[in-house]
Amino acid sequence: MVTVSVSAAEAELSEDERAGLELVRETGGIHQSDFWKELGVSSRKGSRIVESLVEKGLVDREETIYDGHNTYYISPTARDLDFTLLMAGDMLSPFIGEEEVDPNSDAFSQWIMNLAYEE
Repeated sequence: MVTVSVSAAEAELSEDERAGLELVRETGGIHQSDFWKELGVSSRKGSRIVESLVEKGLVDREETIYDGHNTYYISPTARDLDFTLLMAGDMLSPFIGEEEVDPNSDAFSQWIMNLAYEE
C-alpha cells in the first residue's frame, strides 16, 4: 500500500470527489444514502465517489442500519478532526482520558492558566 500525503491526495480529486469530501467534513459524518442525494448524483455515482475517497484515505466508511436499511456511515478521517479546542499552548486538556479529573487539581488549574495566557 502506497501512502500519499493528504494534500497530494486532495490535489488529485475530481470536482465530484472534492464536493463529496467537503460535504463529509461539513456534516462531520453522513449516511451514504443521504450523501448522494445531498450531492445531487445517482446512488451508483455516490458509491463510486465514496469508494474513491476511502481508497485515498480521506474518509472512513462503516456499515450501519439507517431508516431500516443497510447503508454506510461516511465520516472524516481522524487526521481531519480539529483538536485545537482541547489544547492550551502545548498542554492537552486533563479531561481527556480514562481517569476522573478533579476540577480543583493543579493539572486543571495549570491548563486553564495556559488558556488565559494564550489570548
